[in-house]
Amino acid sequence: MPPQDTIPRSTGRAAARRLALLAASLIASAARADAPIEPGRYAVEVRLELPHLDDATGRKTAELCLGAEPGAGNPGFAVLSDNNPLARCPVSNLRRNGSEITFEIACEGRNAASGSARYVLSPGAFRGRIAMRMGGKNMTMTEVQAGRRTGPCAGPAP
Repeated sequence: MPPQDTIPRSTGRAAARRLALLAASLIASAARADAPIEPGRYAVEVRLELPHLDDATGRKTAELCLGAEPGAGNPGFAVLSDNNPLARCPVSNLRRNGSEITFEIACEGRNAASGSARYVLSPGAFRGRIAMRMGGKNMTMTEVQAGRRTGPCAGPAP
């Protein structure tokens, strides 16, 4: 008599089913990771981290309207801290890798301010860090942002 399988057929089918479910969930998570940020209005908590000054950092809450058109570049992320020269400077070298967006910010001119940003996106939320160098002042700081979607962007004024 030929040897029989040592694994019952029902166990083999259950294992195959579990493997198929695992593969489907991995594919779904990969698709979510590459999805653009959900467009809309975001409430953003903004905090400045200054070297050697733990308690003297500025904090505020800002609102930001973000878009999400594929291939459109920066969906609207920006420096949000008050009186910051980088808020008006152009973005370059924008890269998207899964749920992460990185870019550089550089003002024009000699000894101008510059920075590098990294945002991690999730459905309806994001976290970001912008490392900034204030040009000839030899001063560095990091703006930390945490945003959550609060609804659609307000339409244009009538």
